[in-house]
Amino acid sequence: MTKILLILLLITFLVLFFLLLYSKQNNKLAKKTKINAPYIPFLKEQEFNPDISTDNWDLHKLRLEKFRRSQYKGLTFFISSENRIYYLSEEGDKVYC
Repeated sequence: MTKILLILLLITFLVLFFLLLYSKQNNKLAKKTKINAPYIPFLKEQEFNPDISTDNWDLHKLRLEKFRRSQYKGLTFFISSENRIYYLSEEGDKVYC
């Protein structure tokens, strides 16, 4: 009778051990599938980099004055030697604003 109880206790211990091991592996897998938020540059970083596209009109004008080029809504604008603002079309022609 004691041998049967000892065997049942051993089986119970092994089952609990494997369940604990299995749950730790699932936790590690869940931690690896973390989804990161999209990167949004800070305003200071946008201010000092005219190649980052912005929707902020005031920041766009500031960067045009400072760097003589700026990306606004995905389109790069430049200031010519005559201080006129233009962008390049798909054909490479200057389009003045």
